[in-house]
Amino acid sequence: MKHKSDINGTVYSTNPDYAFDYGEEETVTLKPDKQSLRVMLDKKQRGGKKVTLITGFQGSDYDLAVLGKELKTACGVGGSVKDGEILLQGDFREKVLDLLLQKGYSKTKISGI
Repeated sequence: MKHKSDINGTVYSTNPDYAFDYGEEETVTLKPDKQSLRVMLDKKQRGGKKVTLITGFQGSDYDLAVLGKELKTACGVGGSVKDGEILLQGDFREKVLDLLLQKGYSKTKISGI
């Protein structure tokens, strides 16, 4: 079993009042109707290939990954979830907008061209 150590390298303390700080804060994910998502088409620095980019998600990385997986499955394409954004291979702006509105993300808009 591996143990996390703090920045100073402390693994064990004899101080009975010592509280180990993992440095991780729990991120609260906003409800879908409070999220303000943007769906856009992006071709920059991608070799001319189009990707659908979903930005503006506020919440945990886990919840973002779950939403990304649902969108990739619904569109039947590959993609990735990184840096707080969901990337889907291809132009699926209208389909993604419809799916997000059905899931309760009422403030979702298409932005860009």
